[in-house]
Amino acid sequence: MKPKIDVIIPAFNEENAVDKVLVDIPWDLVREVIVCNNGSTDRTAEVARANGATVQDEPQKGYGHACLKGIHYLKQKPLEEQPDIVVFLDADYSDFPEEATLLVKPILEDGADMVIGSRALGELERGSMTPQQVFGNWLATNLIKLFYNYHFTDLGPFRAIKWDKLLALDMQDKTYGWTVEMQVKAAKMKMNCCEIPVTYRKRIGKSKVSGTIKGTILAGHKILWTIFKLL
Repeated sequence: MKPKIDVIIPAFNEENAVDKVLVDIPWDLVREVIVCNNGSTDRTAEVARANGATVQDEPQKGYGHACLKGIHYLKQKPLEEQPDIVVFLDADYSDFPEEATLLVKPILEDGADMVIGSRALGELERGSMTPQQVFGNWLATNLIKLFYNYHFTDLGPFRAIKWDKLLALDMQDKTYGWTVEMQVKAAKMKMNCCEIPVTYRKRIGKSKVSGTIKGTILAGHKILWTIFKLL
């Protein structure tokens, strides 16, 4: 039986990128794509619908808020219609959506619970990540290794996870700590996690996080706070 694989894409003012993301989705693999429109003031929702996505509106700003909206939508389905695997993917076209096929492979073939798309292990386009992003990922993943004895190389947003494992994590973070909360909780629960190299390019438009000093500082603080909070 073909596994039910759904994709959750948080999106805030990505009208110039979300169509490209959706076109490159491996639709032969994916059942449904949920674009979580996070209070956009542009045509993000309209463009997403025109390119085959289900749009869920989450006016409360925050990356985690948007992801939780997508999870809530899937939880409302009858049990037999809920997904087997969920893929998380950003709407800015920095990731290569077609690599979702590679992300789900360790789950389908090797029994992995969660697979992180690692930019550190893959190919980075020059300028696609700021020095503070690279350092922040290095610091956070080393702290996870120190405190939780789990080895990650990246907090990359492009990831796949079994639906039942995602529900077991009981995700709570509403903003910048979403990815690290997922990885720390998975480590604490001794889930079978792995990483695969992914390709990463310069995003379309300006980053709402790393593109500003305030966003970078807030994200860095929230990531570190989350790691220590969950000890």
